[in-house]
Amino acid sequence: MATINFKGPSPFEGISERKHDESDYKYENYKNYFSKDGQGGAPVNIAIIGLGRAGSIHLANVIANPRVNLRYIVESNRDIWESTRVRWNLTNTTILHPDDINQVYNDKSVQACLVATPTFTHEEYILGSLEAGKAVFSEKPISQDPEGTQRCYKKSFEVGKPLFCAFNRRFDPSFSAVKTKVQEGVLGHVQRIKTVSRDSPLPSLDYLKISGGIFHDCAVHDIDMITWILGEYPSQVYSSANANIPEIAAINDWDNVAITLTFKSGTIGMIDICRFANYGYDQRLEVFGHKGMLHVLNDTPNKEVFSTEAGSSQVPMYYSFPSRHADGYNRELNHFLDVVQTGAVMSVTDRMTAAVSKIADACEESAKTGQPVDLTWSDDEIPTEGYFKV
Repeated sequence: MATINFKGPSPFEGISERKHDESDYKYENYKNYFSKDGQGGAPVNIAIIGLGRAGSIHLANVIANPRVNLRYIVESNRDIWESTRVRWNLTNTTILHPDDINQVYNDKSVQACLVATPTFTHEEYILGSLEAGKAVFSEKPISQDPEGTQRCYKKSFEVGKPLFCAFNRRFDPSFSAVKTKVQEGVLGHVQRIKTVSRDSPLPSLDYLKISGGIFHDCAVHDIDMITWILGEYPSQVYSSANANIPEIAAINDWDNVAITLTFKSGTIGMIDICRFANYGYDQRLEVFGHKGMLHVLNDTPNKEVFSTEAGSSQVPMYYSFPSRHADGYNRELNHFLDVVQTGAVMSVTDRMTAAVSKIADACEESAKTGQPVDLTWSDDEIPTEGYFKV
């Protein structure tokens, strides 16, 4: 039959009332390209300390962000200084060796330091930056041990400067959307929450030797995401772990880990981690409640689908974390700038960081002993916003 009877009104009717869905954050950013209000006033003068795996990502994001002036790079590998300067056209950026970092600390125009060095050096650079009156953005973890983490946050409070621990997956658009819906109660009570984190490519042995181990290098992301989504910390953890890669076994680490987290509310958490997946960077999340399920599947660089008589195929999932989590890295930088420029409430606090490390320690202990580990939480360990003690 003819469908002319179903023809609607002109799309110009109500054109001024139509809006984009709030999930389209990229369009929202586009709308603000010429905003008179800006985003916090004058750009933040910043120093990047370390140009390794994470530092190189932050370098690209900082240079692309109009809210930042990159004053210094502190990097021990002099072989990459000139190529970095040329590649990024760093005509107004000073590159220093860590031996000369006091030049950064003594420069009163520098407002913030971004720490992306090996884990065992974090505390030194965080304390030095805070003592010099700089705000600090640090890759996780803050320190290798709880006492070091406490020292860093204590110094942050003493000098009145923010210390932000960069759990970038919180800022992933898909993961953060799931968190919002769970906290709104769309699933009801969560019965099961599961993450999959399988790395690609296989990290170098040089990196693995200084990474802090799979629990503090990898599992902390999943632990943080699960507890952040739920707003609750586990009462018991159990880990099963082994090393299928001989070279990783030789450095007394694991490459294949399963973690179960038990929560007093009745939720069960499950974490699946592997150091190497040959098919790409496997990042998945599933949350199941009595009202339904939310899940995040793996993303791909483009949505091309190739179909033949043999079936259909698409391009592989993202190869590694710099591409898969590109949006998260950008969004966490802008959050940090909001904190520095406008006094926005920092979304990752000292209690959250300490709790994740405490849980990771318990998971590692369980892997070593083969026994579950019980956890208790005092009131002063529970964050004041978004978390609850059951």
